[in-house]
Amino acid sequence: MTDLSPTLQALIDAQENPFVLIDSGYRVVAANSAYQAAYGLVATQIVGRYCYELSHRRTAPCHQHGEDCPHRQVLASGRECQVLHTHYDQQGSAEHVQIRGFAIPHPDGGFLVGESIFRLATQQELNCDEMRLIGRSPAFLRAIEQLTLAAASHANILLHGESGVGKELAAHYMHRHSPRRNGPFLAVDCAAISENLFESEIFGHERGAFTGCVGRKQGLFELADGGTLFLDEVGELSAAMQAKLLRVLESGEFRRVGGREVLHADVRVIGATNRNLMTMVESGGFREDLYYRLACITIELPPLRARRSDIPALAEALLVRINQANGSRLYLTGEALDRLMGYDFPGNVRELRNILQRAAALSAGSGSGSIGAAAIRMDSVRSGATHHEENNAGAGGSTDKVPTSMRAIERGHIAELLERFSGHRRAVADALGISERTLYRKLRRYELG
Repeated sequence: MTDLSPTLQALIDAQENPFVLIDSGYRVVAANSAYQAAYGLVATQIVGRYCYELSHRRTAPCHQHGEDCPHRQVLASGRECQVLHTHYDQQGSAEHVQIRGFAIPHPDGGFLVGESIFRLATQQELNCDEMRLIGRSPAFLRAIEQLTLAAASHANILLHGESGVGKELAAHYMHRHSPRRNGPFLAVDCAAISENLFESEIFGHERGAFTGCVGRKQGLFELADGGTLFLDEVGELSAAMQAKLLRVLESGEFRRVGGREVLHADVRVIGATNRNLMTMVESGGFREDLYYRLACITIELPPLRARRSDIPALAEALLVRINQANGSRLYLTGEALDRLMGYDFPGNVRELRNILQRAAALSAGSGSGSIGAAAIRMDSVRSGATHHEENNAGAGGSTDKVPTSMRAIERGHIAELLERFSGHRRAVADALGISERTLYRKLRRYELG
């Protein structure tokens, strides 16, 4: 292999991001110091090895595994290209990266492929209290790229996606990657707040503002000062609530209910909905001025059927949480996983979790430790949804559609967890893989306190 000229090596080393040069046979010709640091290797451990072996830990090029290959695209077209990949760092942890590939003249003739690597996020950085953003599919990586870029701005953001795709997880991720990361992150379920309590919840109230009001209360907007306020299901706001929200978004100023003092808070708002707000604007169901205040940046989160290759990793992570909550050691058989892979999941990741919880309950006494295909039951699971996000927007029906048998199973499971964790709701919510708000609704529904 021909050595590079000192000038070309110096240019590579001047790159701040990890950078490698690769020949037409997928072998690395040179790597800069940033690349060596990122993957915990020295130059002699890198040069001459296959690029896919180093960063992907594979035995064949990316395109043979269904991924976009920048090397292949650059050599075929001679033009710059940009793709999203999952790489593995020196600890063996997955991280999501953006790769920009360039055609670079080889000193001996022909071309090399130069690849500059821009890190988006590690798997640890995708963690949050509820669950993790998990995936390696192209659709998932595109969403992570958009979330990362949007997080760096100060603009309000609207997340759009079907029920159960993980909009609150995405909001958490953006907050942690934003300039406001050291400020508070607060979330409110707009569909769960009645109109007469909206002002008090968002803006707070003064003592004596209304009957039964015994003290001053700070609202969520005030408490989120310097941070992020996540408005879940913002499409469910009434016209009156929309008008009140618009005023504070326009000026950043508000008054507590019953108060005279004008207060100010610096808050970034992330809204989320599974409804088409622009269609609602056209029909008069949502204010146009509020829409443009919220949707400075709009990000579409992909449904699970659009990233089907992520199902095995998601199922594994969810089953780990279920096993931890139940003290079990269940695992999915290949046939069970095949059954999951063949389903479209209209309820997305949340439906996958519910299916696995039901399968675990049915398999707990099997003695084999395995969850077989027979335990993977999709019938009635969709109708067993208990969170408003799991119902189609605008359906107009009740969210309380859990069949009696499913009610009994769920109620008994929650009651058992309450006893196990001595009534600590945060611990119970963590064990169930849901938010405390969702747990509170379940407790009220099942009259468990």
